[in-house]
Amino acid sequence: MNPEQVFRVHESPRLKKPSLIAAWMEDAGKLGPQVIDFLVQKLDCREFGEILPEGFFPMAGVTVEDDVTQFPVSKFYVSDEHNLIIFLSNTPRTDWYRFLNIVLDITHNECGVKEIYALGAMVSSAAHTMPRLILSVVNSPQMKDILNPYGIISDMEYETPPGQKPTINSYLVWLAWKRGLPGASLWVPVPYYLIQAEDPRACKRYVDFFDRRFNLGIDTQELDDHMSEQNVRIARLFKENPAVEGFVRRLEVNQPLEPEESERLAREMGEYLNRP
Repeated sequence: MNPEQVFRVHESPRLKKPSLIAAWMEDAGKLGPQVIDFLVQKLDCREFGEILPEGFFPMAGVTVEDDVTQFPVSKFYVSDEHNLIIFLSNTPRTDWYRFLNIVLDITHNECGVKEIYALGAMVSSAAHTMPRLILSVVNSPQMKDILNPYGIISDMEYETPPGQKPTINSYLVWLAWKRGLPGASLWVPVPYYLIQAEDPRACKRYVDFFDRRFNLGIDTQELDDHMSEQNVRIARLFKENPAVEGFVRRLEVNQPLEPEESERLAREMGEYLNRP
């Protein structure tokens, strides 16, 4: 099956060596989708194409969230002004190799993408009060040089544990390397007890990087307000539940929690932050 049979084009973007930002709906804490949604909205991006689900997703097994059927999506967006292509997709259930090569055929072969950034969240035991870092695994010295001015940790060496499947971001960056295309798998650590809610501080860390990298001029006040609102709610929870505050204070000084304490912290924090 060739790309034309699985890819629907709404329009052909006219870009000059754009960059690609990619993320996946199943990312921990929905961090990747939050970053993509924010960029698409603030940059006034438009959808220009999609990969059709047949052959990659079991259509008989669609998920249901809040009584709404969730069909898999794999959509491409474009910002002409900032010379960016943005890709957001569910993780394919089968045939990653063919799926990711279609992504590269469209963005690299057809649109001339010059570099790739694959976003993800890394579950962390650090407290939410700690600064967010961006960690990276790069596929070339060129990409390492690109990232160095932005305070991104680019000297990580990651190998998939024996018997385990590589992450889809690692797979995408590896396939990009095979085509001579610079790429980086980026990770922002997210406190494990915010996974069931969200982490606006982590989202802002990504947005700030892309803002600087591509001179986007994005107004991040919305994220700042969200961070302030979350801090107020967490402070209120601490006042109501001193034990939860004690757990977080211990994490701030790198004192590990017992498994039952970690579970309680994640459960009570998630339930509280997800209240209307």
